Amino acid sequence: MSGPGRGGPGPMRGMGGPAQKAQNFGPSAKRLLGTLRPDAAKLVIVIVLGILSVGLSVLGPKILGEGTNVVFAGFISLQVPEGGTKQQVIDQLVASGNQQQADMIAAMDVTPGAGIDFTHLGWIMIAVLSVYVFASVFNWLQALLLNGIVQRAMHRLRVRVEDKVHRLPLSYFDGVQRGELLSRVTNDVDNIGQTMQQTLSQVIMSLLTVVGVLVMMFVISPLLAAIALVTIPLTVVVTMLVARRSQKLFVAQWKATGILNARVEETFSGHAVVKVFGHQRRVEADFATENDEVYRASFGAQFLSGVIMPAMGFIGNLVYVAIAVAGGLQVAAGLLSIGDVQAFIQYSRQFTQPLSQLGSMANLLQSGVASAERVFELLDEPEQTPDADPALTAKGDAAELSFEEVSFRYVADKPLIDALSLRAQPGSTVAIVGPTGAGKTTLVNLIMRFYDVDAGTISLDGVDTLRMARDDLRSRTGMVLQDTWLFAGTIRENIAYGRTGATEEEIVAAAKAAYVDRFVHALPDGYDTMLDDEATNLSVGERQLVTIARAFLADPRILILDEATSSVDTRTELLIQRAMSRLRTDRTSFVIAHRLSTIRDADLILVMDNGAIVEQGSHEQLLAARGAYRRLYDAQFEAPMGDESALGDEATRV
Repeated sequence: MSGPGRGGPGPMRGMGGPAQKAQNFGPSAKRLLGTLRPDAAKLVIVIVLGILSVGLSVLGPKILGEGTNVVFAGFISLQVPEGGTKQQVIDQLVASGNQQQADMIAAMDVTPGAGIDFTHLGWIMIAVLSVYVFASVFNWLQALLLNGIVQRAMHRLRVRVEDKVHRLPLSYFDGVQRGELLSRVTNDVDNIGQTMQQTLSQVIMSLLTVVGVLVMMFVISPLLAAIALVTIPLTVVVTMLVARRSQKLFVAQWKATGILNARVEETFSGHAVVKVFGHQRRVEADFATENDEVYRASFGAQFLSGVIMPAMGFIGNLVYVAIAVAGGLQVAAGLLSIGDVQAFIQYSRQFTQPLSQLGSMANLLQSGVASAERVFELLDEPEQTPDADPALTAKGDAAELSFEEVSFRYVADKPLIDALSLRAQPGSTVAIVGPTGAGKTTLVNLIMRFYDVDAGTISLDGVDTLRMARDDLRSRTGMVLQDTWLFAGTIRENIAYGRTGATEEEIVAAAKAAYVDRFVHALPDGYDTMLDDEATNLSVGERQLVTIARAFLADPRILILDEATSSVDTRTELLIQRAMSRLRTDRTSFVIAHRLSTIRDADLILVMDNGAIVEQGSHEQLLAARGAYRRLYDAQFEAPMGDESALGDEATRV
């Protein structure tokens, strides 16, 4: 096999992770918020509900302060003689030298001897209860609506990622580790959703609360409000200092997580190979190293982010003390009522709490944006060239395939196929043989347009395949690879995957043609036998037969077999060859083979070396020519064990 997927020079081979350089926090966060744009109208409603909820919430302490004033005034009224007036009490206090008490009573609504006005106090309590109930209702509605917005945004993002994966060229998958890609598609998208779910509502409510509380504090006392404002620059400075250092660690954390996932997926997929070659300790050492990287990055990021909340709490306590002292002095001077000071202290808590929440959310935001950078990096990957518009289609079912001066290379400075020409007649079988790396599988990749040619033309029934839609071209082609792929489902469903809408009779006919029917009845549930995603309840050969049956059901005009019989026993191989002979009628077939016994009856055998066709002809003609094909044949059938002289140059290449 050749090409980057088989150890060739893929553009990202061996990297095992995303690009080293991440986007800046600001642009990435802005782009992430852009995913909410389709629900902009609902976001406006969310903000309006948030304003109503916060507006009512910030009225609560002010109303409670009035209740405190009623209680305190009633208590003070019982301490002064009944029957006099408020002004008389004030004059008496001034005359006796108690100016501070006189100023305090002057600022209060006191009726000497009246006591606490419980009727007024009751209405205040009803007002407070109503305010908080309606605030909670608006907050609940806002959270419900915002949850729907976030979930729809994540649904759209997953759809974009899924669609993007289908538009990526094969070269991308050849060059990135599967576990790393899965980490971006699953872990990173989930982390973005959790981040937006946990932070977006809090950010909106915290910002609105800061604004609302700040307005109320200035209404009560500009001096105390100015003291509270000291919190803002201190909070910004602390958050920026921590965020600047922790952002890099969060990016490193998710990058290391992707690499670790790739390692785990690779190890589990090749678990048997690891055991056979005794590399358990090496795998464990590699895992430990990469796990330590995740630990160090995660610990550093979480530790730095965890510093924010205690720092915010310390700043809030300092401001709380300053407000309590300054407020007490103003009450003593008669400049503020005790209810206003109580309300202001509550406001100071309400003011510092959202600031602390915003600071503590920095770690979540940075983690989410780091994941967003990785997902956006995937979305920004170059896509395969779009289909021609308008696309052409091949007329009829002849399936004549021709290569005219085709050149191709995976890496610009490493030629692979150069000026290759061949013609496959309709209904013929073309076998492709040659040493590893000769370009056999690359030829098939070009036919399927997994890669596009750099120069020259590949034509199907006279139509340039570059002018055809990929789906149209591939719908005419059936492919059976050396590596089987079956999904979790029944055997029937796996065969039916070859053609949508196939009838039961057609499925069974394809199964019989591929000799699946011979072993399926020995299974407990027959065609309804469930396969897991690795199809471990079938042998390797049986799995291959199912994939061949799937290709037969598709009834393609072009059939590509890439070492399709390499995993079956000799008897089954003979049965498959007989079935192939029947099914190749009126079908153009390309067979890639290392075992020359499987392609003796091919109409045309192409011998490839270094991307070029060095020989072509029938089996008998090529043997008689005593060239490269003869050397390959002798290497398989005539050379004694340990004698490499009969292999020629292929001894160092196969």
